Amino acid sequence: MKNSLRIPLLTTSLFTSLLLALPGHAAEREWLPYRKLVDVIKLDKFDALPQAERDKVILYAKLVPVNKAISPLDAGLVVVDGASRTPLPLDAGGRARMALNPQWMAHDAQIWTSLPKGEKMRMGFDLGAVLPETTQWRYASVMGAIPQTNAAIGKVAGALSLFVPTMKSVIFKFDKPAQLTIKASGGDKRYASDAKNHVRLKLDEEMLKENPLVEVSMRPLEAEIDE
Repeated sequence: MKNSLRIPLLTTSLFTSLLLALPGHAAEREWLPYRKLVDVIKLDKFDALPQAERDKVILYAKLVPVNKAISPLDAGLVVVDGASRTPLPLDAGGRARMALNPQWMAHDAQIWTSLPKGEKMRMGFDLGAVLPETTQWRYASVMGAIPQTNAAIGKVAGALSLFVPTMKSVIFKFDKPAQLTIKASGGDKRYASDAKNHVRLKLDEEMLKENPLVEVSMRPLEAEIDE
């Protein structure tokens, strides 16, 4: 999602306005319990959904320094579980793909950071659609992530889901100009990427039922679920 979704825990594109102070010293130091991150992004509740209700959806933690001079790539996050250390690398957008780790929960693992003293981070989550490894797929295999997402938000967020916008689109992101074609029964529907090399596809319920073949000129880098 391009902004970060807003419930009292989120901001548009599913991104919380919660600011977490980073304690400490100049060197690496303890920042946040892993359990706290799980709670904020509702990872445990998402993981508890039946696989068939979330298999098209990717859940990301989104951790972005408030100080725009600091790149998320420089956050230096590590999950420390006793003597075990596991890096939690972020992409340029501050995202890390998440899967629940029961051992870290049971051991009360901690997330450490190497960010400078006093710096803060916004913490939230983003959602993406699972992409096939090929350049062809059936419409519902990817666009079906939208109804899955909306249903999952309702179950995971509960009453707070009233504050969350309904997801309606998938944004396919390419690393250079690309084309996407839907081989519909009524004729091909062709979409060219915009100036950002993105193709935004709004969910079409009739197309979801027809489930035609979708072809892309190259495999997208990712597929973001958006309003």
